[in-house]
Amino acid sequence: MIKILKHLGKSWAWVPVIFALLVAQATCDLALPQYTSDIVDVGIQQGGIESAALDEIRGESFEKLLMFDKSGMLRKYYNGEWQSGSNAHIYYEAETVEPCITYPAAVVYALDHIDSSMLPDEIQLPEGMTITDALLMMPEEQRSPMIEEINKQFEGYSEIMLSQMAVEFAREELIAQGADMDKIQMDYILGKGVRMIGLALAMMFITIIVGFLAARISALFGMNVREKVFRRVVSFSNAEMDKFSTASLITRSTNDIQQIQMVIVMMLRMVLYAPILGVGGIIKVVNTGTGLGWIIFVAVAAIIVLVSILMSVAMPKFKSMQKLVDRLNLVTREILTGLPVIRAFSREKHEEQRFDEASTNLMKTQLFTNRTMSVMSPFMTMIMNGISVLIVWFGAKGIDSGDMQVGDMMAFLTYTMQIVMSFLMLTMISIMLPRAAVSANRINEVLSTDSSVLDSENAANEGITNGKVVFDNVSFHYDGSDENVLHNISFTANPGETTAIIGSTGSGKSTLINLIPRFFDTTEGTVTIDGTNVRDLTMHYLRENIGIVPQKGVLFSGTINSNLSFGCENASAEQLAEAAEIAQATEFIEAKPEKYESPISQGGTNVSGGQKQRLSIARAVAKKPKIYIFDDSFSALDYKTDAALRKALSEKVADSTVIIVAQRISTILHAEQIIVLDEGKIAGIGTHKELLKSCEVYKQIASSQLSEEELNSVDTGKESE
Repeated sequence: MIKILKHLGKSWAWVPVIFALLVAQATCDLALPQYTSDIVDVGIQQGGIESAALDEIRGESFEKLLMFDKSGMLRKYYNGEWQSGSNAHIYYEAETVEPCITYPAAVVYALDHIDSSMLPDEIQLPEGMTITDALLMMPEEQRSPMIEEINKQFEGYSEIMLSQMAVEFAREELIAQGADMDKIQMDYILGKGVRMIGLALAMMFITIIVGFLAARISALFGMNVREKVFRRVVSFSNAEMDKFSTASLITRSTNDIQQIQMVIVMMLRMVLYAPILGVGGIIKVVNTGTGLGWIIFVAVAAIIVLVSILMSVAMPKFKSMQKLVDRLNLVTREILTGLPVIRAFSREKHEEQRFDEASTNLMKTQLFTNRTMSVMSPFMTMIMNGISVLIVWFGAKGIDSGDMQVGDMMAFLTYTMQIVMSFLMLTMISIMLPRAAVSANRINEVLSTDSSVLDSENAANEGITNGKVVFDNVSFHYDGSDENVLHNISFTANPGETTAIIGSTGSGKSTLINLIPRFFDTTEGTVTIDGTNVRDLTMHYLRENIGIVPQKGVLFSGTINSNLSFGCENASAEQLAEAAEIAQATEFIEAKPEKYESPISQGGTNVSGGQKQRLSIARAVAKKPKIYIFDDSFSALDYKTDAALRKALSEKVADSTVIIVAQRISTILHAEQIIVLDEGKIAGIGTHKELLKSCEVYKQIASSQLSEEELNSVDTGKESE
């Protein structure tokens, strides 16, 4: 999977940008629970008062605080030169003062609210006097031991309890100063609420930007990889095409790349975000100091165990899924392309069963993986709900003991869910990652496969002048086969002459001519053109000088004009018209309303087999190459058209080398040289007359196609229509 990501190219530059945006999004996401906690603890429970470090404290209240100031810094923090009887004004930041003032404020509040009935009988206070008032009136030597005793009584109080009592002190102080408590509370809640809205909007915009960038990177990756796969496939020789199969290459170029695109989007949006959110959530949980961190480890361990079990079950099926997609594509392609044959032989039911089998196998595999992965959802829900119960259970105990506030428990619960959700995001990608990894390996297999037919380092773009083709002791066998298809083939095809190749089915005719344009390379021997080995020429230059008409006429969607000019984009209208005339295609082209601009549907299905073959021949003729290769290209033509076409060819391309592979004797009667192949070997070379006398194989072929009168005719050059 990692290897395929190198094809991101310049898009890698955007990954740090996405990472930075996700860090910002996670920061906003992790800040929201704390704001919620503050609204509950401070805004609601404490009336909007954040701490006891008020900007101004009345003089009598400040004197009480100084009695219990353990740090001795309180006087410095408030004006530094505070005088008894005057109000104290804060001089330092509240965050600095808060640790110093919390304890004295909590003690003063507690002492001021002790019910006089709870005091010992020997201690009786006048009406309206508090313990702190009494302490202020005592001499220092009498007050000090009492304060020490009071401090001992408060040693067991938690920081949260002290903080809450200190805030209550501040509330009473503000009320005494005439402050509007409702306004303070609403201002605090609204301030936090506005910040939460701002964070939510920031997260929304970041999510949109990250989604856009991820989609764009994924799309560019798909475009780049498809282009590279296409270029590599186009460079493949026939050997590599046979190795992969057309159906598999189509799947690799479409479905496989799409799987990786989806995973890239998920990786950029979730896989990067999940660890940021998870680590940030753990840091926040540790900072809450609730002592419930062990619950996080329980949750994470449960998720890891669940995912490990599910993936061990589903992984083998994910690996086989793409092969089943290949199989379904192969069956579908065969059925669609062979539909006329299927109907002709009434094999619809059989093909339906074959398609149903391929489709059912894929469906069963997909159902198995989907069902396995669907088990994850209820188990994840159970884990999350179980974690919530644990947090509430132990959190309630903490609240009851005064070690935790309600808002802290809510924040801890939210952070825990965020951590669990981050792991859930990773499990979601783990569902898609195995299939994408298989797809990545399949694509890498294509990209890492080099064509067995390549240009040599010193390949030339010159050397073909006349088009003389020489086979010198050529042998050939296909990859994986130990037996040669061609054995010691030697002959010369001269310019201005027609060389015909004939033989029974499977004798190696098509394989032989495929060695000239280097669709395959010879196993032994050499093929030369004008004395230059074809391996020493660039394939582009070599094939530019060869006009090939394959057995099966292939037309592309477009127009007649675009198909005829396929091999020669700069061909003039006169050239195309001449090529069509030579190929005997002018008559049916001119009969069409739009003539040369008449549309050709995909695969040339809107023209007949003979018309398709003639257009294929015209396409090769329009190229005006040095060498013409006709691989049984006249089979769909009637005898009259066949004769007229060959006559026009002999007149118009008299200087070129013409090589014809044919099944019909009538097509090659006038060839200057006929090569007879039999089981990959040359059984005879000569003219028609010579071979009838010297080659038994040729004579058998001729006897099966020509009458006794034609065989005995002295002037075989005259053909009956």
